[in-house]
This record gives sequence, C-alpha cells and structure tokens, in this order.
Amino acid sequence: MEKSYDIIVIGGGHAGCEAAMAAANLGRSVLLISMDMLGFAKMSCNPAIGGIAKGQIVKEIDALGGYTGIVTDATTLQFRMLNKSKGPAMWSPRAQCDKIQFSLTWRKILESCCKLDIYEDLAASFLFENSKICGVRTNTGAIFKCQALILTAGTFLGGKIFIGRNVFAGGRIGEKPSTGLTEQLAERGVNTGRMKTGTPPRIDISSVDVSRLAVQFGDEDPDRFSFLPVLSSVQKEGRQMNCYILHTNEKVHDVLRSGFKDSPLFTGIIHGKGPRYCPSIEDKLRVFPENNAHQLFLEPEGRWTNEYYLQGFSSSLPLDTQIDALHCIEGLENVRIFRPAYAVEYDYFDPSQLNPTLESRLVENLFLAGQVNGTTGYEEAAAQGLIAGINAALKVSGKDGFVLGRDDSYIGVLIDDLITKGVDEPYRMFTSRAEYRVLLRQDNADERLTAKSHSIGLASEERYSITMRKYEQVSALTEFCDHNNLTVSQVNPYLESVGSALLSESKKISEIALRPEVDLVELLKIVPRGTETPDKKVIESVEITLKYRGYIDREKHMAEKLHKLEDLRIPDDFDFDKVSGLTIECRQKLKRYGPKTIAQASRISGVSPADISVLLVYFGR
Repeated sequence: MEKSYDIIVIGGGHAGCEAAMAAANLGRSVLLISMDMLGFAKMSCNPAIGGIAKGQIVKEIDALGGYTGIVTDATTLQFRMLNKSKGPAMWSPRAQCDKIQFSLTWRKILESCCKLDIYEDLAASFLFENSKICGVRTNTGAIFKCQALILTAGTFLGGKIFIGRNVFAGGRIGEKPSTGLTEQLAERGVNTGRMKTGTPPRIDISSVDVSRLAVQFGDEDPDRFSFLPVLSSVQKEGRQMNCYILHTNEKVHDVLRSGFKDSPLFTGIIHGKGPRYCPSIEDKLRVFPENNAHQLFLEPEGRWTNEYYLQGFSSSLPLDTQIDALHCIEGLENVRIFRPAYAVEYDYFDPSQLNPTLESRLVENLFLAGQVNGTTGYEEAAAQGLIAGINAALKVSGKDGFVLGRDDSYIGVLIDDLITKGVDEPYRMFTSRAEYRVLLRQDNADERLTAKSHSIGLASEERYSITMRKYEQVSALTEFCDHNNLTVSQVNPYLESVGSALLSESKKISEIALRPEVDLVELLKIVPRGTETPDKKVIESVEITLKYRGYIDREKHMAEKLHKLEDLRIPDDFDFDKVSGLTIECRQKLKRYGPKTIAQASRISGVSPADISVLLVYFGR
C-alpha cells in the first residue's frame, strides 16, 4: 500500500494529537500513525494536567485553538488552583483526570476530523529524497509519502524498562519500543542522547485504609481550563473525587535502602539522565539522607476504577523491595498493587539543532516535538506538538513560520530555552524560567494569543469573538473603576468588615481595589443599582489589572526594550569567527546554537554582556 499526505505525524501521544489536529484544522491532509488507537494522549504517568507553570501552558494551548484544555475539562475528577496564596502570576490550574476517558475523548476528536486519517502501526523507517524527509515505511510494509513529517515518539525510541535487575525493551510497560529511527537521523548528523524517566506503582484503593489518611479536597468553586463557555465535568456533576496525603517513615526508608544493591540507578545499568525535579524515591533517600519522611499523594486514575496513582514514589527498585516498603506506610499495610513502579530509558535529539519553528536545521521537512526534544511532561509535549503542527502546515502552504516570543507565552519561553540552551536533563517548565511571568498569567492567555492564532486561521471565529467580547468588557470595567468614586458612607461598612482602614473622603473604585484585603466582586456590589454586574472572569481580570498595574507596566517596558534586540537579526550561516573581540567560548557557543537574533544570542550560556556589546558594534548598533 502506498499513499500520500501533506503531513505525517508519528506518535499518538499528547504532542502527536495536538500536532495532527493543528495541521488538519489549517487545511492540510494529515496521517497520524500510532501503535495503539486505545492510547491516544495516554497518561503514562500522573493522571493529571496542569500544575505550576504547566497549567499556564495548557491555558495557552487552549487560547491558540488546541484541545488539551477541552479534553481536560471533559474528564476532570478534581480541580485545584495552586498558589492562590501568592500573586496571580503564580496561580496555576491543575486537574486530576479520568485517564481512560481522557484517551477516549481525544480519540473522538481525532476521528471526527475530516482532514485526518489514522493508521495503527509501527513506523519502521524514514524515506528521504536527498537531504529532505519525504515519507515513512511502516512495520506492515505500508509506504506513506509526505511534504512534512512530525516525529513525536515520546519514550519509545530505543526504550528500555528497568525494575531492579530486570531489564527489557519497551516504551511503556507492556508496549514495544521503536527501533531504527534514531540511527537514521544520527547518520544525517542529528545529535542523540539517552534520558530516563520513571513512574510509581499503581495502587488498589480497596486495599487501602483511607480512614487513616489525610484527605486533599478539590476547590469549593472549581474552575476550568478552556476559555470556551462550556462547563467542566466536575462543574456539571457538582462533585469531585478526593486525593489522599500520606508519608514515608524510617522503616520504609530502611526497606528501600536494602534494595539499593539491585537498583539500576546505583549499579550503573541506567545511563540516561533523569528529571531532577521529579526524582525517584531512592534518589530522594540518597540526596536527602537527613529527611525522616517524604510526602506522598494517592490520586484517582478514573471515576469508576480502584486504580490510584502514588505520587512521589517513582522507583526502579526490585518488585519485592517496592511491595515490602509500601506495606510499611501507614494505611497501606495490606495494600495490593496493579502494576509496579519502573524506570524507562529512551533516545532524544539535541533540541539546539532545531529552528524556532521546531523544524530540524539538518533534515529539511522534519519537525520534532515532545520528549524526543528532551522535555518531560504532557503539557510541554502538547505545546510543542501544537507549534510543530502549525508550522508544518504553514510550510507546506508556503507561508512564514509561527513563532512565539518569551513575552508572548510560556510556550515561547519553552521553545526558546530548548533551541538556545539545549538540555542536559529532562526539561520541565517552571514560572521562574519566565522573566515576564506577571504578563504571562493563566487568566489572560486568551488576550495574549487568540488573535495571533486567529490571524493564521487556527483559532475559530467563535473563539476569537468570545475573546474580543470579554476584553471589551474588561476595558470598559477598568475604565469605570478608574473614573467612578465610592463615598465614605457607601464603602466604610464593607472596609470595616474586612479589617481595612476606613476612608475619610470618597475615592475612586480602582484606588480602593488596590488594597490586598479588598475583593473587587464585593466592592462592585456597593455600586448603586442599575449598573450591570459583569461576568466573574471579567471581574477577575480587572482586579488583577488594577492591583498589579505597576508591575504589569514595568514588565511591558522591559519587554519592549528586549524587542529591540529581537529585531536585530543575525544572517543565516553567519561566520562568527570574523568578529574580533568575542571570547573563544562565545564563538564556540554561537556556532553550535546558531542564534537567529541578538536577543537569542544573549540567552545562550557562555555568551556574556560584553560579547553582546561586541556583536552590537559589529552590526552597526
């Protein structure tokens, strides 16, 4: 069998699903090749979406017209807005999801797309014309041609699974790895390496004494991820599932240490670098030997299953060691497991060899997204898949690429970090990586990105209209608060009730709203009748704007200064050796990473401010 498509996507994980839908929605014919049609966007590890900085990424995916937020809302079991005690730049939505329904919902979306075909098979080898990729041959002998190919193979490239000294091939437990693709790209100069990740055991909750565990509830008023006006599953049902908090102890630690002699992490069997911010339980004991206990979380994997995820207990220790240690945790004395914890090692490609569009600089028409770029996390993968899908479609259409800046989005920060700095461990997004995080809040992702996406034809007219209408209301309410006063008699009773200093004269609503203890929703209730009360989301945006206006204006000013460097482009294949005054390290790094702008060059480790000054002088600035 031989057939041609505009774009082929290899891999049906989070990156692959977003890539396929983005390219198809931009009008291109797309083939999605997946080894398992029951596992689209499978939650291989934690059955949750969002979290610190990751929640902002999902809101951005939604604002651009992606689907991860929509699927999350449709399958949410519990919703929590993290970091509410901090400023709004740190607020991060997180949802526990029904992992089976998550995959099935994605499958329904994929199968309903008329421009998208799905083929269940293993990609065996790439097809090339000179230096350009032009298709793929599958394990069953099918040949598919394309104008662009997006590789989103996750942990399946050369995947190996480790449980103690038991080592076997697999991208996930029970699933075959993919071989040969890495070698083909390495032959064409693509730098490859090995990374490692892991997952905890899955617990049978019916064997757990939950009465002895602390309960972690969801938010009383659960929010949602998508900016579209559709209620999430927990909002519809009016109930959420609970998570549970538990702890290890010294007895648990002693049992775990007894298995260190068989740990592939300590015996040198695993060579790949693991995620520093999500270490295995044995790594925690080695790095923090003074800690007598480590916090764990039991989280549901579905609404109608007994399977629970034990967050914080990732491990590659022998099976017996894992079970013996679990039996020493309070509440888990009689626990049964559905599946042991394990580590997986896999191939990845150096992301510094990518363009900002996520197209390879060495193999034309090849786009890479997800864990193959050295990242970790569903959210980071989905974001890369969305951008790769957009840019593959634009390239096939003969249009310019779609690139987001660091002041546009966390997605822009993610991709810029990957291509300018590379990775030496699995990359994970944090709010601290974004220098403009006051601008890049979870509440305003639609304001930042929907118009950009609509301009290239991805975000729908409906989504664009909803966004424009919302921010017209935000602007009107902000202006109302800036120009209308509340009298002493109107506002003092409320101020007294919240422990705020009383007024001696009338003040503008915006001035009163600056006080940290003042809630704008309550303040607007004091406004004389006849003024329509806006939507809750509108009020939230206005309140953030009023309370943090000074910080927002300062970051906008900083971003505008950076844009001057972003506008200073460096010619392709520029010879940095002819610039006298650059340090040797700077030359080496600039030649390796090939920055497109002076601003990109400034973010490369080893390039100093003095080096940037030399470049500015050279380019006449």
